[in-house]
Amino acid sequence: MNLPLRMFLVVLVALELAACAPSSDPTPQTRRESRAGWSIDAGGDLNAFFECLEQEGAALVDAHRGGPRDGFPENALATFETTMAAAPAILEIDVQTSADGVLYLMHDDTLERTTTGAGAANALSWADISKLRLKDAAGRATDFAPTRFDEALRWAERRTILAIDLKPSTKYEAAIAEIRRQKAEHRILLIAYTLGQAKKLSRLIPEAMISLNVGSQSEMNAAVAAGIPADHIVGFTGTKAPDLRLFELLDDRDVEVMFGTLGWPESIDREIAASGADGRYAEIAAMGADLIATDRPAEAHAALAQAGRAAEDGKCGIRHQ
Repeated sequence: MNLPLRMFLVVLVALELAACAPSSDPTPQTRRESRAGWSIDAGGDLNAFFECLEQEGAALVDAHRGGPRDGFPENALATFETTMAAAPAILEIDVQTSADGVLYLMHDDTLERTTTGAGAANALSWADISKLRLKDAAGRATDFAPTRFDEALRWAERRTILAIDLKPSTKYEAAIAEIRRQKAEHRILLIAYTLGQAKKLSRLIPEAMISLNVGSQSEMNAAVAAGIPADHIVGFTGTKAPDLRLFELLDDRDVEVMFGTLGWPESIDREIAASGADGRYAEIAAMGADLIATDRPAEAHAALAQAGRAAEDGKCGIRHQ
């Protein structure tokens, strides 16, 4: 064999070996875990985590639908990454079920507004849904596909707390089975809009905390009388105006207080954005809100930090790297 041919074969074999070798580039999951940003680890006791924040005088933001913004659609892993890069946030997500029983993240009961698809959210198989692309708030299609619920739970481990809104297409039992499979009971909040929903969730997964609409002392009393422990309740107190008396009542009952600045088409978030008065987030925290559910998580956290009311690195299981 002549020398040029031998050299050619050596180079060819080397290239083939390099192609077969494991890539030095980390997997997407590894890249997500190694990215700089905030993380929240409740340490297996979510109520104790909230109590720690209260002792520190810190309020936390709850990013509505994961904190979408231009180019980053709601209920998408890429959006979660962006939100956690900017703020230590609880991420609120919505769960629908495909025609073949796959749980996935989607707010609407139809696909048109947030995806390139059409029709009912539970009418297509997961194989078809996974081929769709999510749209951002401006209606522009992105490169991001819908996310499965199991994938979101796995991503969130030791990264954040998920506040989970189970949509009508989703059976509570199916979602709870996945939560239990991943041993995620103490790093999630289950959202209930009615006492009946809260009672069912508490019966199915009594160790989990529940975010429940609470607008008065009588509603709080009814929840406790129904057998839901007060220290397992986060009281969602509405979106219209902070109620100092209600905040104090819930605090006295060891109930975490959540207030929402989110909403459409009118919301406190929009008022704040229009006026530039971001300090209102800190004022709401000073009134006694432990959690602020918002469409502006980065801005709300920045305002809390400026006022000395934000969750800090190294405290209560919160980290920044």
